[in-house]
Amino acid sequence: MPVPEAAFAEAATTSESLRPDRLLRTRRRPPSGGWRKVVYQATGGLVRLPDSKAERRRQELIERIRRPVAAGHFRIAVMSLKGGVGKTTTTIGLGSTLAHQRGDRVIAVDANPDRGTLSEKLRLESPATVRDLLNDRGGIWRYADVRSYTSQAPSRLEVLASDRDPAISEAFNAEDYRAVAQILEQFYSISITDCGTGMLHSAMSAILDMADQIVLVSPVTVDGARSASATLDWLQAHGHQKLARDAVVVLSAVKNTRRNPINIEELKGHFAKRCRAVIGVPFDPHLEQGAEVDLDLLRTATRDTYLEVGATIADRFSQRADA
Repeated sequence: MPVPEAAFAEAATTSESLRPDRLLRTRRRPPSGGWRKVVYQATGGLVRLPDSKAERRRQELIERIRRPVAAGHFRIAVMSLKGGVGKTTTTIGLGSTLAHQRGDRVIAVDANPDRGTLSEKLRLESPATVRDLLNDRGGIWRYADVRSYTSQAPSRLEVLASDRDPAISEAFNAEDYRAVAQILEQFYSISITDCGTGMLHSAMSAILDMADQIVLVSPVTVDGARSASATLDWLQAHGHQKLARDAVVVLSAVKNTRRNPINIEELKGHFAKRCRAVIGVPFDPHLEQGAEVDLDLLRTATRDTYLEVGATIADRFSQRADA
């Protein structure tokens, strides 16, 4: 039997349809930029033009990023077999985006067995390192105890640094990583591990065993792409097939690729057949400096790309640990 149109209208008109964003003009979000923002400001907010397609897309990505973590804690491992390809920058960019858009705690951990550079991407608040946290773990009971070992970026992302002098540092092994991970999961919803470049160092086995998601960073070069693809081969051959299939590949333009002869679409197509998603981060002068990363100083396209990376990873936040 056909259902009258009035019935459809009645079904759509429920208490749930009386949302604050529809009823309260003061709750409507002002335009974030462009000529729409100029019109909005010039009219004192009386004229608010509809959001652009890019802004609607941006809000959709933010909503995905803000999904709750069903299992209580989610571990992301950022990997690359080559150094200097933007792995640490990706860790900070992704972590800052997640921390800025979410209300819970996000931390990035430098698990590089050599001299890690994660702490160089923000202003240090504490000289403590991951080794100090391990040595004092018996006295850690509250979030405030952990916070004294971390530094926080303006985005609210916290960073746990590695030893900056490899000549005097102790080896960071699998047992150490497991101990750190178990401490952090009590106080943070999301942890991002900036891995070393070697697949065979001791800590890597624990990182992969505990990871919920890997982000594989590759430069837009022939040798870099081959190394990234070889990493997937290694993962599949050593019992990490699910991580490899679900990986998010980030093609990092650490240098200006305007004259790069590499066929980027061909590169994306290769990894798209092997992984869940492939996302290209555009060249950005702020990231090229290799210093502290500030989201506000990034180009709009770069910020939007990190939103896309974050939203793609957040699509897995709804999965529970036993799924």
